[in-house]
Amino acid sequence: MGATPALQMAHGIGHALTVWAGWLCLAAALLGAVLAVLQLRSGGPPPVPWPVGALHGLLGAAGLALLVLALRYPDAAAPPGTGGFRLAGAVVLGVALLGGLSILATRLRRGRFGSGLVGVHATLAITGLCILAARLLAG
Repeated sequence: MGATPALQMAHGIGHALTVWAGWLCLAAALLGAVLAVLQLRSGGPPPVPWPVGALHGLLGAAGLALLVLALRYPDAAAPPGTGGFRLAGAVVLGVALLGGLSILATRLRRGRFGSGLVGVHATLAITGLCILAARLLAG
């Protein structure tokens, strides 16, 4: 016997939220790459206006929020072996968000932050995005 329409809709919502989370996180990653290059090239105060950094943070946080919301719905479309990818991606992206918040706090306190902090934040964010992409590209 087939799944009920409500269950089918729940499966569709979870997948749609995961896809949108992926797109938002990808946009945040692309903007973050630009920010990182500009920051690492400059020797003085941050060369990018704060609204650009804020947009990067908002895109990433919104993507993470959608991914966490998607975890409330079943992931029946997940191929075997990928069932935990959404949760793993959310955890890694959550830690990346904490790194981004520490960059923001450091910038507000001192005006400048180290490239090591940017590297850790970027590595975590890209890892989380790759885990999420692996889930979405698997089927």
